Amino acid sequence: MRNGLPMKRVLIFTAGYGEGHNAAARGLAAALTEAGAEAEIRDIFRETYGRRQKIAERLYIECINRAAPLWAGVYRALDRTPLLRWMMPAMGSLRRKFSEVLAERQPCAIASVYPVYGWLLDRMFPGKNPPFASHTIVTDSITVNSVWWKFRSDSWIVPNEATADVMRGAVPAERVHALGFPVQVKFADSTIVRTPPGDGEPLRIFYMVNHGHSVAARLVGRLLEIPGIALTVAYGKDQSVGRAIAAAAQSAGRKIELHGWTPLVPELLMQNHILIGKAGGAATQEAIAAKTPMIITKAVPGQEEGNARLIVENGCGALCESDDAIVEAVSLVAENHAALWHRWHAAITKLSKPDASRDIARFILSQTNSPTR
Repeated sequence: MRNGLPMKRVLIFTAGYGEGHNAAARGLAAALTEAGAEAEIRDIFRETYGRRQKIAERLYIECINRAAPLWAGVYRALDRTPLLRWMMPAMGSLRRKFSEVLAERQPCAIASVYPVYGWLLDRMFPGKNPPFASHTIVTDSITVNSVWWKFRSDSWIVPNEATADVMRGAVPAERVHALGFPVQVKFADSTIVRTPPGDGEPLRIFYMVNHGHSVAARLVGRLLEIPGIALTVAYGKDQSVGRAIAAAAQSAGRKIELHGWTPLVPELLMQNHILIGKAGGAATQEAIAAKTPMIITKAVPGQEEGNARLIVENGCGALCESDDAIVEAVSLVAENHAALWHRWHAAITKLSKPDASRDIARFILSQTNSPTR
């Protein structure tokens, strides 16, 4: 209860195939809670399949990192054939668990940050609308797979206008809303003041090691040869990578800020001037929210290609898939009083929607006719 009235209950459905989906779910849940709703995140895949699902998620990550051409083929098949529709009969356990959760929790609205839930709803309510509002939060940009729209939804909420243009060609235009990607509200509320680089202020680089662990230390060594930069590195959970990077910095006689796995990524993005990392959904959208240009090291074929296009085509950074290209790009940004950074920063500021999670929460709550629908 809130102010004597029942709270609106919104269920957010996610899946652990990449961090972008879960990051969107968390950002939206926080904004809905702040707005006075009861928000609950559910991963029906994990709830249904348990340990087998965790194995499937690991295999997915291994596939996109080590067998990108294979994933590209799967992605194209999902986009161009009825493959997912053919798979629906095999998802009976998932559909039953989904139905049980909906019946038990009785939401007034649901928000799906993973597209399979829309397909399941179509099978559960054939030819009719479910007894709650249904919203699809699209976490990809530009190269949006058709699995995101070949089902009924009250709305499709997309991260930017370029993606909205793609979606409006596939679904009713009035149901597409370019409200942004639901990043954490701390991006909007931050009091961090970032002094621009140049005129004595070093170019601060944040390198997220999420591809090419074996060469991360070598790249760090080369970056530290560039004058006028300050380097922060987050290497994840592999301590051997951290030790190799620390040794490279010591050998170069330079100090760096070194993190393993850290929850401080939003703060590090807002403190630094450039992000070096792959074009994952969460990383790209959080960099945009932080107004931090990107040097992209890799874009997985399919969904991440659109993220890379968003950055490059809007003049917010560069795609550099070799160490030589990365080092050259950083050198260019650092020279001439960081003039290139200022152009990139002005461009990414135009894309930035740090308050998107609140805008999306307000939209979802405004579409519910009754707090007990």
